[in-house]
Amino acid sequence: MAVDEHVDVLIIGAGLSGIGAACRLRATHPGKSFAVLEARSAIGGTWDLFRYPGVRSDSDMFTLGYGFAPWPSARSLADGESIREYVRHTADEHGITGHIRFGHRAVRAEWSTSTARWTVEVQHAGETTRISCGFLFANTGYYRYDKGFTPEFPGVQQYTGTLVHPQHWPEDLDHAGKRVLVIGSGATAVTLVPELAETAEQVTMLQRSPSYVLPLPSTDNTAVRLTRLLGTRLAYPLVRWKHILTALAFFKLSRLRPGFVRGLIRTANQRALGADYPVDTHFNPRYQPWDQRLCFAGDGDLFAALRCGTAKVHTDTIETFTAGGVRLSSGTELAADIVITATGLNLQLLGGMELLVDSRPVHPGNALAYKGMMLSGVPNFALTIGYTNASWTLKADLVANYVCRLIGHMDARGYRMGTPHAPGRVTRTTPLIDLHSGYVRRSIDELPMQGPKKPWRLNQNYLRDVLLLRHGRIEDGMRFA
Repeated sequence: MAVDEHVDVLIIGAGLSGIGAACRLRATHPGKSFAVLEARSAIGGTWDLFRYPGVRSDSDMFTLGYGFAPWPSARSLADGESIREYVRHTADEHGITGHIRFGHRAVRAEWSTSTARWTVEVQHAGETTRISCGFLFANTGYYRYDKGFTPEFPGVQQYTGTLVHPQHWPEDLDHAGKRVLVIGSGATAVTLVPELAETAEQVTMLQRSPSYVLPLPSTDNTAVRLTRLLGTRLAYPLVRWKHILTALAFFKLSRLRPGFVRGLIRTANQRALGADYPVDTHFNPRYQPWDQRLCFAGDGDLFAALRCGTAKVHTDTIETFTAGGVRLSSGTELAADIVITATGLNLQLLGGMELLVDSRPVHPGNALAYKGMMLSGVPNFALTIGYTNASWTLKADLVANYVCRLIGHMDARGYRMGTPHAPGRVTRTTPLIDLHSGYVRRSIDELPMQGPKKPWRLNQNYLRDVLLLRHGRIEDGMRFA
């Protein structure tokens, strides 16, 4: 098979994870040749794709930002444009931008044991080229970029208004003075509703079941004070660790005493909404805290919109769409000029790329995940899946550091390939993404599984994962040749 180009390391994806991986690789292995393939036309990944009003981080920026590139603001919950510019600036500052191939989609990657190389088929401008590499590093996230998830709503063909999915927000959509219905109760809906309510006639959030929503200050006053006192270089790691430890403690408390945490959140909601608001109807989920990701309302903006009446919540199911809106199972009719289906994601690993080892197709759902980042039986390959209970980037940076350690280990010993070797029969497994969210349940068969113990199980615990990925044995569970 003819190859057009060879690089030592090929990184797929130029979002937060891919740019971070490239920065780490360049810093630790400056002599390695590498390229970054990006299917879209810009840096940013998620933060370049999502352009709906009010789009912002749902993790604090002191941990969603890179440890090696301090987040330049005291704003803990940042808007999408600021995050996008931060990622672009980091790529420029670290000399990564010139290595990115925009509009290049990796569609097939095959490993050859005889040559100890991957050959990756890449589509660009209607043509197919092939790039070979010694190590393949996928930083593609876990959802499908070209199509968000929308259920099959009964009667939707009757609706005469505007129907929009937030993943594909039209640039020219004008919601000012309109009646807007947002279907969903996750982070996207929680962000959209107060933003739209500033100019819309009325915004209604329709949820089949509630989510946990916690008001959170948008600005970290501790960061402001420490930065004034110590400067950014010294203050940033302190603020970062404050957020890491706070989030970890809250998650552990949620697991150990879910009823207590549920009560804390309910109290915060009641205080934000007023004593008479029916919190138990609209903000009392059926599941326990952190069975799904928590939603954060920056400065309590969602609750402020509900309090002043520019937004409202209905907890019900849809009987049918009508020409002018929807009719609920309770019989209530909701009129809407615009309906926004904030109904979630479609899961897709590796950006849809086909993976083969010596002509044998690899199905990630049949593989065992090694340290949450490699696949059993797949040599010289890693993928990044961030944390679900903390910032995505914390895990992404651990993975990037580990990949750099692994490459250095192989170079130092003259190895050409390193392959995670699955243990004998594994009888107890769990999905790599351990959430009860709809997009996970819908695609559970596509996810790699984790075993019962390390290195085949990675904890949702940053402190323990630092020990395993930064300081753990490289050869544990691996075969080298």
